[in-house]
Amino acid sequence: MSLPNPLHVAVLMGGWANERPVSLTSGAGVADALETKGHRVTRIDMGRDVALRLAEAKPDVVFNALHGVPGEDGTVQGMLDLMGLPYTHSGLATSVIAIDKQLTKQALVPHGIPMPGGRIVTREELYERDPLPRPYVLKPVNEGSSVGVAIVTADSNVGNPISPDARGPWQEFAELLAEPFIKGRELTAAVLDGPEGPRALGVTELVVANGFYDYENKYTAGRTEHIFPAKLPPEITALCEAYAVKAHQVLGCHGTSRTDFRWDDEAGEDGLFVLETNTQPGMTPLSLVPEQAAHCGIPYADLVEMLVAEALRVHAAKQEKGGGNGTADQA
Repeated sequence: MSLPNPLHVAVLMGGWANERPVSLTSGAGVADALETKGHRVTRIDMGRDVALRLAEAKPDVVFNALHGVPGEDGTVQGMLDLMGLPYTHSGLATSVIAIDKQLTKQALVPHGIPMPGGRIVTREELYERDPLPRPYVLKPVNEGSSVGVAIVTADSNVGNPISPDARGPWQEFAELLAEPFIKGRELTAAVLDGPEGPRALGVTELVVANGFYDYENKYTAGRTEHIFPAKLPPEITALCEAYAVKAHQVLGCHGTSRTDFRWDDEAGEDGLFVLETNTQPGMTPLSLVPEQAAHCGIPYADLVEMLVAEALRVHAAKQEKGGGNGTADQA
């Protein structure tokens, strides 16, 4: 697909989150793709002066290629709303909820989407006792790309209880989400908005050579095998796709999202759990949304233009309604 006229697109990338390197790669790919389609692009490595730089650039639309805080948590979305600029991906309310793993559970579980149990714990609690029977997972409440995820097992070299001196996310984050560890297979399903509404692009299985699907394994070439379409029973594929679309709709996502799963294949359908929904999936050469889109016949540059077109559609609908583009206004 192509947009009706060449546009001036500001691509926001970089920033200061842990995922800055990934965002820079995503942003560079997006900017290059837009230029190949004939659009004028202003690349912005986001700093504290981002509002001034956007005001000076006066773009028609902003492609948000940021990952993590503050580009994915509603902060940048709120700024862009105040500036009246159309932007890709989800709006303020959706971003606030989806980046917070506990809020995401509260939003999705009542709609029949299975997610692991668990609770928020402080690092001081961890140093006193395990919050759950081992094995369990510890993860930051509001980070993406599996930043700061740790699996605590019976033979983990972290002490029992966890020692303050042991290396782990408890040294960086004051609070962590503790969840039971779900054995089995790592799956993910991308959702893309289109004229007829959101559709799942398929299911990928992620097979890691060593360890689990953490930040390093996600973004280091050769460490993770992507099997698409995943070799799954048809009912599991259908269930993953249905849950991914449902999460996209319940959270009020726009453009694209990616929902991650763990599946205990010994438990059948009862062994499938949603881990999280990512509202700003990566656009790097190793990223899953562009990979799934390509398998579905959507080249990278076309995918980028589709996201820009959806941003303009959402903005126009928002202007008509006078509201936002989050969960309160699923344009």
